[in-house]
Amino acid sequence: MFGHLPETSDRAIRTGSWSAPAASIKRGCRAAVCAALAAACGFAPAPADARHHLPRHRHAAVWPLEIPNGQYVPVGWDDVAGWRDDDQLAAFKAFRASCKPIAAQRGPPNETKPLGGSLREPCRIARATDISEPAEARGFFERHFRPVRISKLGETDGFVTGYYEPVLDGSRTQTDVYTVPVYRRPSNLFVRGVSQGASGLPNKGEVFRKIGRRKLVPYYDRGAIEDGVIAGRGLELCWLKSQTDLLFTQIQGSARVRFDDGTTLRINYDAHNGYPYTPVGRILIERNIIPKEQMSMQRIRQWMEDNPDGANELRRQNRSYVFFRAVDLSDKDEAVGAQGVPLTPGRSIAVDKALHVYGTPFFIEADLPIESEQSKTPYRRLMVAQDTGSAIVGPARADLYFGAGAEAGRVSGRLRHGARFVMLLPNSLDPMARARTMPLPEARPSAKIAKLFPHLQQPKSTGDQKPAEPASVVAPSATAPSVEAAKSAPSAAAPSAAESANKPGAAAATAAVPLPEARPAAAPEIRPARSRQHRPWRHHRRWHGVR
Repeated sequence: MFGHLPETSDRAIRTGSWSAPAASIKRGCRAAVCAALAAACGFAPAPADARHHLPRHRHAAVWPLEIPNGQYVPVGWDDVAGWRDDDQLAAFKAFRASCKPIAAQRGPPNETKPLGGSLREPCRIARATDISEPAEARGFFERHFRPVRISKLGETDGFVTGYYEPVLDGSRTQTDVYTVPVYRRPSNLFVRGVSQGASGLPNKGEVFRKIGRRKLVPYYDRGAIEDGVIAGRGLELCWLKSQTDLLFTQIQGSARVRFDDGTTLRINYDAHNGYPYTPVGRILIERNIIPKEQMSMQRIRQWMEDNPDGANELRRQNRSYVFFRAVDLSDKDEAVGAQGVPLTPGRSIAVDKALHVYGTPFFIEADLPIESEQSKTPYRRLMVAQDTGSAIVGPARADLYFGAGAEAGRVSGRLRHGARFVMLLPNSLDPMARARTMPLPEARPSAKIAKLFPHLQQPKSTGDQKPAEPASVVAPSATAPSVEAAKSAPSAAAPSAAESANKPGAAAATAAVPLPEARPAAAPEIRPARSRQHRPWRHHRRWHGVR
């Protein structure tokens, strides 16, 4: 739309990487213990500029969570700006809608994603709970989730854009006014590993068309399709007025097409042609046609209407092309997101499906131009991940759904702003619960050696005694028993551990215990090679099939 919105998406249905998660190390824990826990779990500490968000309690939190290219830090509910002022009842209803497909899952959870199947338990409780008040909904989330501020590695803020469902005039047949076809998925479009009969193909990856029986080549790009390479095959769902209307419908991923007879056709994303989306807004910025600070969907549309030839060339810079399918929805129904549930305006977001699980609640904190292009409307809302997009990439990246119609289009068209993300983690990922089952490291071997060989320790020197040579440089003597001798006759070579503990200075002797010297490297035994004549039976077995 303006350089950041996805084109190929299940938007309604629509649509890096080194991993170094950050865990918070809270005040009050000893540095050595914290460092050991962090090293044992492979976690990095939270960035310095995020430490003022740490919860104010005494225990260290080492989260068993790994988010590619992301960092996170636990926060308290009181540290989430606007949490108490939001209407969590609306978010709870959206969350319950997401719980229906989550509860229907029967297979093992997706362990490649940080949350895995952890949403199943809070979903089970939500579906069995009758909540009708915002305070009750807020209590539900506070009881069953923990807030974690999340961002891209090395950054503090995330990034949000907006999307909506266009409402367009169209025709079921081609006319002099309606000349641009909206195509359904062609039968010769293939995606490796995906059945051609699948509903909704992936919005990323290679797409092919078949030539003959076996040969596969990349599918046609936008320019070829606009020139009519697949025209006349009966693929037309309907007809629109302009290629600009079709382009923005492809960017949003769904639309409502109104016909002259008063009926409406609902279309949703179904497939794409395999080429990556190139934002036309970014091209206009790079060509110094529209300043970056003025970029919006409305500015792009206006420029295309004023420059039809330039618009034709600009569209072809984006070789990606989207195919649609008709869906059975009434005018009162909201568009369906990639999770398969109806989207909720103001409560549904599209996220990176490679990282996040559908149904995950996110609290978004931002100042957005909701009321006008220059306004900074406080936006503090709990929202639910129910959709995805090909341009929505990263741990703190979201597309906010604003509903259908022209006003929703105006609001979403001017959004490209920074925002702060708080992800709600189910209690099953509670770090303290996981820490209780974390195995402790084994005792250092020097303590065991001290108990076995206390006679090797340096005796405590007095004022009139000559200091002894350090134990580490004293050569073994004939009277000093060897390790083997000590093991075979412990009563004769060394007193028991109880006897050593009762002697004065035993604790001091145990504190500094020399490690035994390394065993001398033995020369490897060299065995003479056996010639073939010494093993005639092996030759016979190999050539005559004996096994």
